[in-house]
Amino acid sequence: MESECEFDSTWEDEYVNKPPRKKICRRSHRNMCAAKDMQDFRHSVRNLDNDYYDDEPGHGRFYNLEFYHGQIKSSPGDVLIDEFHQKWKGQYHLLEDCHSYIQWLFPIQERGVSSDAHVLTKTEIKVFRKDEEAKRKLVKSYKLMLDFYGIRLVNESTGEVDRAPNWKDRFWNLNRHSHNNLRITRILKCLGTLGLQHYQAPLVKFFLHETLEEEQLQLVKQSVLDYFMFAVLDKSERRELVRFAFKHFKPQEQFVWGNGRIRHGEPPRAASSRGCTGHRFSSLLCTSRR
Repeated sequence: MESECEFDSTWEDEYVNKPPRKKICRRSHRNMCAAKDMQDFRHSVRNLDNDYYDDEPGHGRFYNLEFYHGQIKSSPGDVLIDEFHQKWKGQYHLLEDCHSYIQWLFPIQERGVSSDAHVLTKTEIKVFRKDEEAKRKLVKSYKLMLDFYGIRLVNESTGEVDRAPNWKDRFWNLNRHSHNNLRITRILKCLGTLGLQHYQAPLVKFFLHETLEEEQLQLVKQSVLDYFMFAVLDKSERRELVRFAFKHFKPQEQFVWGNGRIRHGEPPRAASSRGCTGHRFSSLLCTSRR
């Protein structure tokens, strides 16, 4: 069924010799609420390093940065960031059942369930992006949550990820508790917002591989396609992810996340497997260029 989504700019400017087509949105099985949510997110992080935000009025305290500096505790929970890293890693029942910590560990510009957590201001984002110590601790939080999901970070420089030794048990839990799909979407948004964009695409590629090729995590697959894939800020990487998804999606005629050229006859640009071993995926996505 034909559809062009007005909330998806992934394919804009790719075919420079063709006049722009009017954006339309005919009937489709694609989740349009998800498409708009992810478009709003991508737009919200544009040009955040501009000096314009130095004079943002009323930014007040940088609560999220204070938390990552160990100056304040999370609320509720009353936990310092270093205590969380030391005492919560591997505490899978606690990580599953407690719902307030995720907004403190991975702040974004959107409000969550807990009214005690704080949204990021644009000025705070700019300061956080330049704070190497805060970003180092954010990577530590990322690794802790990857472990919870049965994934390990292989290379901090490239973002390469792989299955952890306990992946079967953790995949079972992830497949069983759908609220973790929301958590992973938040994590991806946070990484992109706070200057750790190179971690986004490898994680999404990992989930695409597990859901579409390995046929694991079938209750996560829809979120991978609707949300995770479109949290990736780098447009060239996002295109490669969509092409990869189309290549492995069955049946292909029901694939609704790419543009019409991909869905209706034009073969996607196949991703080479050179440089990939096992289930590992790096930020290069094998063939994509930054």
